[in-house]
Amino acid sequence: MASATSYWLLKSEPDTYSFDNLVRDGETLWDGVRNAQAANNLKAMQVGDPALFYHSGPGPGVVGLAEISAAACPDPGDASGRFVAVRVRPVRALPRSVPLSAIKADPTLTQMALVRQGRLSVCPVSADEWTRILRLAGA
Repeated sequence: MASATSYWLLKSEPDTYSFDNLVRDGETLWDGVRNAQAANNLKAMQVGDPALFYHSGPGPGVVGLAEISAAACPDPGDASGRFVAVRVRPVRALPRSVPLSAIKADPTLTQMALVRQGRLSVCPVSADEWTRILRLAGA
C-alpha cells in the first residue's frame, strides 16, 4: 500500500542556491542540513513528495515548487555520518511569489511550521497549508 503524500518546505538563501539554480541544474543534492529536527524531516521524505521552494534572506517567500527525486542518503559532507541529504528536482516556478509577510498575515497559516519555527530549514507543510500557499501564489 502506498503511503500518503507528505508536503514540505525547503529553505535556501537565493545568493547561495536559488530556485533558478535548481531549474538550471535540473536536480540537486539537498545537503548541509545540520539541525536535528530538519534532518529528521529529510529522513521522512519519500520520492515524489512535493516541496515548496522558499527563498530566505532579503525579501523572503515561496517562489517555486519542487519534488523529492531520491530519498535520504548519507550526506557526503558529514564526516560524523549523522546527517542525511535528499535529491530534489524543480517542478515549476510559481506565477507570483508568496512573501513571508503574506504568510504571517494569513489567519489560516498561523500554525505553519515556517511561522512557528522560523529558523527551521526543512519544514513539514499540511495539505491545507499547501493548498492555501498555492492559492496565494495564483497557482
